[in-house]
Amino acid sequence: MTTAAISAFSAAPQTAGAKPLISSDFDTFLKMLTAQMQNQDPLNPIDSTDYATQLATFSGVEQQARTNELLTNLSSQMSVLSMSQLASWVGQEARADAPVWMEGDPVTMQLSPAIGADRAMLVVYDAWGAVVSREEVAAEAGLYDWHGSDAAGDPLPEGAYMLSLESYSGETLLGETAVESYARIIEARSGPAGAILVLDGGIEVPASRISALRAPSTAI
Repeated sequence: MTTAAISAFSAAPQTAGAKPLISSDFDTFLKMLTAQMQNQDPLNPIDSTDYATQLATFSGVEQQARTNELLTNLSSQMSVLSMSQLASWVGQEARADAPVWMEGDPVTMQLSPAIGADRAMLVVYDAWGAVVSREEVAAEAGLYDWHGSDAAGDPLPEGAYMLSLESYSGETLLGETAVESYARIIEARSGPAGAILVLDGGIEVPASRISALRAPSTAI
């Protein structure tokens, strides 16, 4: 039996719920190896080194299959553990760099102007990327409640908005950075890239992007 044959044998399709074929058919392999020894050409016997190589190859593939199975089980266990931990987050308020959902209540955000800034501007974009408001804010780090007004001071329609912070030194723009805001977590679920948190308005954020949690606050 060649190394290629062993590899093909180990890669054969599996049935649902069955053990990996490479793990369940070791006896079959030994029977095949015995038959190979019994039916070899007496005038050109197979070198004993070839038998040792075949056994070593099969053993290595079997070990890899078992290792993969253990890693899969461990991954599943870690996923369940992660979801069980995230379940306690539901109902809390998470802070993340994500769109905000405005429906009339103030949205609390963390402002972090650039070092050296003496003036800061909160810029609000709608779902299509158009600027709908520019609001002067304090040029110092801290929490800020945005009440959802447009450039004329009128309430913005209900919906999702993106916010950024422009930092100035005099009239010189030092930079524009994303703004982290708080929103209530309404659901936690798993996804291909890991745990996903669903915030108010159906906004989805990877759990890895949550920078802070707090108890639900009362609307101002």
